[in-house]
Amino acid sequence: MTLLAPTLEAFFTQHLAGHREASPRTIGSYRDTWRLFLGYAREKTGAAPAGLDIAALDAGLVSGFLAHLEQDRGNTARTRNARLAALRSFFKFASLRHPEHAATIARVLAIPAKKHGRTPVSYLTAGEIKALLAAPDTTTWHGRRDHALLALAVQTGLRCSELTGLTRGDVRTGTGPTVRCHGKGRKDRVTPLTANVAAVIRTWLRQQPGDPGDPLFPTITGRRLSSDAVQDLVRQHAAAAEAGCPSIRDKNVTPHTMRHYVDGRVMWPAASSPLAAEPRVLAPAT
Repeated sequence: MTLLAPTLEAFFTQHLAGHREASPRTIGSYRDTWRLFLGYAREKTGAAPAGLDIAALDAGLVSGFLAHLEQDRGNTARTRNARLAALRSFFKFASLRHPEHAATIARVLAIPAKKHGRTPVSYLTAGEIKALLAAPDTTTWHGRRDHALLALAVQTGLRCSELTGLTRGDVRTGTGPTVRCHGKGRKDRVTPLTANVAAVIRTWLRQQPGDPGDPLFPTITGRRLSSDAVQDLVRQHAAAAEAGCPSIRDKNVTPHTMRHYVDGRVMWPAASSPLAAEPRVLAPAT
C-alpha cells in the first residue's frame, strides 16, 4: 500500500471529522470530489487507487481533472472551484505529514481558482408567490404537506437542507410562534413565524400526528425528505402554477429562488383558513 491511502483515510476520519468537526454535508462533498478524482486518475495512469502514490497526483493530473469537470462533465466554474478547494484541503493536510512531497504539493496548491461572473438572482413577484402557494392540491396528503412546506419556506427563507432537517419539535405554533433550525456553519437560529404561517403549520401537525423527533415534512412512509425531493416538488408546483401565472414560466423556480424574492420579508394578511393565506410582498430584491 502506498502513502496515499492511509493519508487520505486520516484526512477524512481524523482531520475533517475529528479536528475540524466538518459537517456531514462538507464531508460528503469532499468524498464525492475524491471519488471523481480517483476515478479520473485511474483512467489516466492505469493505477488502482490503492496503488497511487502522492507523487503521482501532480499539478498536471489535477489540472487535467479540473478541465475534465468543465469540458466533459459540463460543470460550472463555481463547481470546478469547489472541487479544487476539496483537493487543496487534502494537500495542505498531506504537506505536514509528508514533507518529502513538498515540491509536488506546492505545485498543486499553486493552481488558481477560476474567475467567474455572478449569475443574476431572480426573484418571485407577489403574484408568482401567490400562484405557487395555491398550486398544491390541499385535498390530498401530499398537497397539504407541500403547501405547508412552501408557506414556511417563503416566509422564513430557510435553505433546502434546513427545511428537510426540521423536526416537529423544532416548531412552536402557540404564543410567539417560531421555528428553530440547525443551519449553515453548524449555527442554530430561531426565526419568528407570522400568525398565518403558524396556523398553516399547526393545521398540518394536527393532520399528521407524530413524535417531536419525527420529520416535520416526511415522505408518505415517514422518512425525511431529501433535498432532491424538495427540488422536485418545487419544480412540479411551479409548473402547475404557470396556468394561472404565465410569468413563472420565465423563472427558474427552485428552493433557493424562494429565498430571494424580496428583502427577506413577506407580510401575510389574516385569512379565515390557514390554507388560504396569501402573501403580500414588500419590495423586489436587488
